[in-house]
Amino acid sequence: MSASTPEHPETPLSVTLDLSRVSTDAASSLSASGTPVAKPMVNLSGLTRPQLVAALVESGVVEHGKAKMRATQIFRWMHHRGVTDFAHMSDVAKETRARLAETFTIARPEIVERQVSKDGTRKWLIRMAPGIEVESVYIPGVGRAGALCVSSQVGCTLNCSFCHTGTQPLVRNLTTAEIVAQVQVAKDDLAEWPSDKEDRVLSNIVFMGMGEPLYNLGQVADAIEIISDNEGIGISRRRITVSTSGVVPMLEKLGNTTQAMLAISLHATNDELRDVLVPLNKKYPIAELMAGIRAYPGLSNARRVTFEYVMLKGVNDSPEEARALVKLIKGIPAKINLIPFNPWPGSDYLCSDWSTIEAFAAILNKAGYSSPIRTPRGRDILAACGQLKSESEKVRASALRKLSLAAMAGVLSDDDEDEAA
Repeated sequence: MSASTPEHPETPLSVTLDLSRVSTDAASSLSASGTPVAKPMVNLSGLTRPQLVAALVESGVVEHGKAKMRATQIFRWMHHRGVTDFAHMSDVAKETRARLAETFTIARPEIVERQVSKDGTRKWLIRMAPGIEVESVYIPGVGRAGALCVSSQVGCTLNCSFCHTGTQPLVRNLTTAEIVAQVQVAKDDLAEWPSDKEDRVLSNIVFMGMGEPLYNLGQVADAIEIISDNEGIGISRRRITVSTSGVVPMLEKLGNTTQAMLAISLHATNDELRDVLVPLNKKYPIAELMAGIRAYPGLSNARRVTFEYVMLKGVNDSPEEARALVKLIKGIPAKINLIPFNPWPGSDYLCSDWSTIEAFAAILNKAGYSSPIRTPRGRDILAACGQLKSESEKVRASALRKLSLAAMAGVLSDDDEDEAA
């Protein structure tokens, strides 16, 4: 389990292999009674190619001179072909396959629940380990073909007042293998193997699920390296978007290490209101956030930042707020996603009227900013923006607070990644 906190974010970005970071299970080496138990196998799916080479050599499964070649073969089988059994790696010697199976795993996590919306949205509740559950959502017709919203943490520390996900306390960071597994699960269900299928429907990845990605940047960066590797899943970094509520000190590192597209969960134009909506603002106020955004590596008209703005009736949706937003982001290559608020039990907010949202968008458009209004997707399976929660937490919340609804965090509008293409 990661000890990362908002005050001490975990950001190890070296390629040195650390088996404690890549394990798929947070189990201790001792049982509750103090009896030694076997250490969980490392899931090779969570290793970048340099890390995979190191793991093969350090384990003694492959000699140093052949490790790079074997790593490339194994990487392609996992991420290009999608195999889940070493026995299927036909160009690897049988003896080596047997030793790999004794030492490592490439198994998928448990799919607790799969739901499909009437609009084609798919949602999976995935159990990574006992008590470690996350939801991932695939939205068709977003970006070039379809986007997968993945989680980076179990729970969240940010407590944004409009977000249902934020009411689930942080359990722990997800490992790289657990982040990559969400993509593999989606590709399994969508029949997206091999990864170079011409008609594939998974074209974009958005880190907009449970958790704050920049508080787990080491694992997120490694996952992006794996997902974008052309020998494997091969999704371009320009089609991978990382959304943050504004962990300003990590923005430069995010850009330099991942070259991912940046999205900012903004929702207000002044500190007084944003302190309420996004409490992280008290630590990194708007002026500091905007300075960090302007310095984001690679920011240009071809790599615009996306500002996410949830529309809350009578709170942040006035024409004055729209004009303040235009002034705030002046000079930044940007687009603004306007997100109709999705109510959830216990929330103090309502969604802005549609006419109000359209008037807000018109002001932004007149100023020259693309401002698509995000179409809510998957509401009938509780997969709409800002409502993701793991099933185990939902059960506890129901018992404690008589709540019964749940689902995901933001997804791209239909226009977002097409504009970045």
